[in-house]
Amino acid sequence: MTAITNPPRRYDLDWLRVIAFGLLIFYHIGMYYVTWGWHVKSPHAGPWAEPAMMLLNPWRLSLLFFISGVALRFAADKAPAAIFARKRIVRLLVPVVFGMAVIVTPQSYFELLAKGEITPGYLDFWARYLSADKGFSVIVPTWNHLWYVVYLLVYSLIAIALMPVFRSIAAKLEGGRFEAWMDRGGILLLPALPFILFRFTLDEWFPTTHALVDDWNAHANYFMIFAYGILVAKSDAFWRVIARSWRACLCVAIALGAMLTPVWANWDALMPGHDTAIAIARAARVIYAWAAILSLLGLAQAYLNRPHPMLGYFTRAVFPYYILHQTIIVIAAVWLSGYGFSAPVEFTALVAVTTLGCGLGYHYLIRPFPLLRPLFGVFGREARREPISGYLPESAAE
Repeated sequence: MTAITNPPRRYDLDWLRVIAFGLLIFYHIGMYYVTWGWHVKSPHAGPWAEPAMMLLNPWRLSLLFFISGVALRFAADKAPAAIFARKRIVRLLVPVVFGMAVIVTPQSYFELLAKGEITPGYLDFWARYLSADKGFSVIVPTWNHLWYVVYLLVYSLIAIALMPVFRSIAAKLEGGRFEAWMDRGGILLLPALPFILFRFTLDEWFPTTHALVDDWNAHANYFMIFAYGILVAKSDAFWRVIARSWRACLCVAIALGAMLTPVWANWDALMPGHDTAIAIARAARVIYAWAAILSLLGLAQAYLNRPHPMLGYFTRAVFPYYILHQTIIVIAAVWLSGYGFSAPVEFTALVAVTTLGCGLGYHYLIRPFPLLRPLFGVFGREARREPISGYLPESAAE
């Protein structure tokens, strides 16, 4: 099934963005159940959910940054750079500041409560939180899951300044030679090489912190994939090759995922004395992530590139969902943990409460009130079923 490439409206990327944010919400629910560090932990936490999380982790955020790069290119071409930069600062900075001051606070409260560093009393803690009290094991105030928005704002401003360079490079990538090269497998392998380089250099020197100022490995990876989105956004050749090659990329992603899953499950046992095998697995993880992204772009182009009456609603709702979801997860998890539910019942209830909380919060507390909408990244006209305007949605999450 071949989709028309580069249509006036990219419904496929609208849908893929919504799906990617949805997967991110499920991923953060999963963080409550795995053995990795997080704000609070389920009584049922263990390694049982980790294989699925490991398959999702390599590409979930990179996909969002790629789509954000595509959206930025089309939005930037519609307005002068200074006006667009000012607009982007307002759209992204307002939700971050409000989120840090109000939305994220319960996450730190319940985390420190679980660690025994504070006593019950939310309002007292909130005052200490806003005063940047240094007496905690975590930094307050914090942006927690809103780091993505902070990074996106910084990358957007850099990209706007460099947009003439991006346009020049993108123009040189067009043409038959570029398309033929991508058709011969270049689309899968060569774009992955910088990320393999980062994995064996910056990743060893700069552990991920999400603190912005010292997170150089994360910046290299996320800005690179963001730049890829900018460069190929208007490339007819790229989207034609995606339409032809996504099935092969999907096969590669499935094969690598199946091979890497048992390796990840036995990582600690493999570490000593298996340097070559570990290096191969690390490089394969990078190729797996890129193959997964190409596969999802192709699947969306083939099967989701069509409008739906609810797409406009989901497009505007997904960013408020993102802002709300992790705080709802933490509060709901602490509440549900007191009932002694089995793991399946607790997980089902947590998914239901999180989904319902995000939906009700957006539909009844955010959407109806023009003064609240900008605090959650919703700007401009609000209608019952908002149409998609332009090539991609003009949204704070771009």
